Amino acid sequence: MELNEFKTTVLPLRSKLLAYACKLSDDKEDAEDTVQEVLLKLWSNRQELEHYRSIEAFAMTLTHNVCMDLRRKHKDTQAIDNLQDTAHDNTPERLLEMKDEVKLIRALIDSLPTLQRTIMRMKDVEGYETEEIAQITGCNAEAIRSNLSRARKRVRDSYLKIIQEKKRRNQP
Repeated sequence: MELNEFKTTVLPLRSKLLAYACKLSDDKEDAEDTVQEVLLKLWSNRQELEHYRSIEAFAMTLTHNVCMDLRRKHKDTQAIDNLQDTAHDNTPERLLEMKDEVKLIRALIDSLPTLQRTIMRMKDVEGYETEEIAQITGCNAEAIRSNLSRARKRVRDSYLKIIQEKKRRNQP
């Protein structure tokens, strides 16, 4: 993709990407930074863009992922504080266990295939409706439901397997 084609195909998406980033982010500056990063990534990978069914859907997914990465960085610093605020009678050991469980679940979600990870985050974390996710990702509603079901099952099964393994190791 040459510069002129990039200007006519990708740059018009900027306002839509910014609106989406603003929706995901509480900070206008973070949203601006996100869109700039996405546009840079798209420019860097401009030769591969023709392989995507929908450049817009790909750009929206990139925007979502960059916003989630930024949010995760902010949340990681606040996670233990939030746990302490909501659990006054919990012991420090229990707070650490809860923090470890949150990290584990995040890691399990991060290990999902890209589409399942994106759909699960959009639906279960961000609260998007199936139709909104379908528009953003370019998938139909049935594919969204199917991928979401598979993602939830995979996270649940992996989580239970890890918990059972930990219990087994701790038994005398």
